[in-house]
Amino acid sequence: MKRKLMLAASLLAVSFMSVAFTIDQQPKPWNAPDKDAKTVNPVKSSAASIAAGKTLWGTHCSSCHGKTGLGDGSKAAQLKTQPSDFSKAAFQSQSDGSLFYKVEVGRDDMPSFKKKIPDTEDIWNLVTFMRTLKK
Repeated sequence: MKRKLMLAASLLAVSFMSVAFTIDQQPKPWNAPDKDAKTVNPVKSSAASIAAGKTLWGTHCSSCHGKTGLGDGSKAAQLKTQPSDFSKAAFQSQSDGSLFYKVEVGRDDMPSFKKKIPDTEDIWNLVTFMRTLKK
């Protein structure tokens, strides 16, 4: 009887630890402030803006987010959090202003690109390119 109680207690403890670990690994919501989220992209989507954004993507983003935005870049496995799949509706439903904010400010494994991409038009071009990654 004692063995069964010890086994049950051990299994219960492992179950709680497993749930706690799983909850801890869930991505924290990342919402841009309303003011930023409502900012409209001043760069019109065009072949030139998409090409400019694609160049920036190759330089700054693809190593983590992958060539096509699936979150499968060469550095993705080294990160604490899995990069988002940019082709999914959850990503694509975010406003351009939210995407701009996240690129500029960063959080956790996602660095701020405010200094690396100081020209705001370039970040808007990058946002415009991100829109092409949908399925």
